Amino acid sequence: MARRKIAAGNWKMNGLAASVAELEALKAVDASACDVILCPPATLIAGFAAAAQGSAIKMGGQDCHSDASGAHTGDISAEMLAEAGAIAVIVGHSERRADHGEDDAMVRAKAEAAHRAGLIAIVCLGETEAERDAGDALAVVSGQLAGSLPDGATAADTVVAYEPVWAIGTGRTPSLDDIAEMHDAIRAELIKRFGAEGDGMRVLYGGSVKPGNAAEIFAVSNVDGGLVGGASLKASDFSAIIAAANG
Repeated sequence: MARRKIAAGNWKMNGLAASVAELEALKAVDASACDVILCPPATLIAGFAAAAQGSAIKMGGQDCHSDASGAHTGDISAEMLAEAGAIAVIVGHSERRADHGEDDAMVRAKAEAAHRAGLIAIVCLGETEAERDAGDALAVVSGQLAGSLPDGATAADTVVAYEPVWAIGTGRTPSLDDIAEMHDAIRAELIKRFGAEGDGMRVLYGGSVKPGNAAEIFAVSNVDGGLVGGASLKASDFSAIIAAANG
């Protein structure tokens, strides 16, 4: 089926108030045929949401707690993100899984929290270098998919993002065939579990998408856009990636 592509930018722990200049430069981009979600640090979401009004650019969070409120110093709830102007939140990013010990059950709880708050959950999956070299890539990602997605997930409230963790900072690059194999496998699992909703869920690729490779990656079977890291920090780079998603 035809699925509307997404260009999602994950700024990670980068950006200060002056970075709104990059957002302003993005506002004129043609995104009539795709969705654009920018995920800046939580400190910037409200200001960026206000600045983006009238444009095609929407805001997202980079993480949320599974609870709506409570004694969780330093955490932020999905409801807080929604109130700040976010429409989506990334959960289960490989850096959260590795640096903060988040497992599939925790990621699933965060996705459920996103849904509770009316946010789109962008659920990240991906295998490490050791897991790929052992031939376990498909099994690992299948297990993460089963454990991280809530049972009631729909095409409207859930997006899957595949991150080949083994390609981050290693100098190894997935081939288009590698990407197609994984995305086709994810699609098959989604359809098996969720039926038509699974066919409609968008699956993003999150492995060093850049202006020079975005178009060919987005043309791969079952790739419905990208979760973009460093290349989303500069409007000039991200605009080119949005253009590739826009077709």
